[in-house]
Amino acid sequence: MSSETSPQSEYTMGYSDDFLQLLKRRSVERDCSYLLSYLKPGLNVLDFGCGPGTLSVGLARLVEPGELHGVDIEDSQIAIAQSAARSGGHDNAAFRVADATDLPFEDDSFDVAHCHTVLTHVPDTQAALSEIKRVLKPGGIVASRELITASCFAEPDLGDFEEAWNVFASLLSGNGGHPNMGRELKNAFMEAGFTDPQVSASFETYSEPEDIVFLHGFITGWFFTPEIMQAATIYGLASSEQFEGWKTGLDSIVEHPGAMGCLAFGECIASNP
Repeated sequence: MSSETSPQSEYTMGYSDDFLQLLKRRSVERDCSYLLSYLKPGLNVLDFGCGPGTLSVGLARLVEPGELHGVDIEDSQIAIAQSAARSGGHDNAAFRVADATDLPFEDDSFDVAHCHTVLTHVPDTQAALSEIKRVLKPGGIVASRELITASCFAEPDLGDFEEAWNVFASLLSGNGGHPNMGRELKNAFMEAGFTDPQVSASFETYSEPEDIVFLHGFITGWFFTPEIMQAATIYGLASSEQFEGWKTGLDSIVEHPGAMGCLAFGECIASNP
């Protein structure tokens, strides 16, 4: 399955309300914990692939009076991010529509370049990292937290839901993405010319009853859509019967007292020499 023939949007996750709610649950304290010790007031930060700006405004708060510039290819997300900055009083945050492979900034503009689950979806990783390297100051750092789909899981695995993760990974690959980018970051950064890579890994865990309900709603509202199911069946990745089995298992997890779900991430920070 090639990205040219896939009926999916270029961004595999889409922009459904359910997925946006997932993005809005993020926080710098949890999702950027590996980066926090590198941040200090006065730094200029680029948040590329910023989405609705949930992490961006948190980063802006930490580096004031330094500047935070967020970019995303989707104008609707930039509008949400701009609104979040205004309502939070983050005058040092600015957002604009831009492609990570063609950034509208001068060379040596930023001290820090950050992204969260962005390189996972960028077909040409090295093109994006080359552009990031261009706009980073010498001695600046790049930081990324990306999915490791092969290590994501739900427990108990009712309805063989592990296979559903494989279908998602295949759809992501078909769109030119990298379903296990989190474990490829160190090599990708070094190939792009960054040095001294510092690697870590973490899980985003859903265990409390309200978290399980949220995860159920998110997966139902995103994965079990006609668009995803059609793409999976057209390319022979899964049958309608399999989707029915996965949905039955997912519904059962909500009522299971031992239920939990985990999204796995790899994290890497590297220096621009």
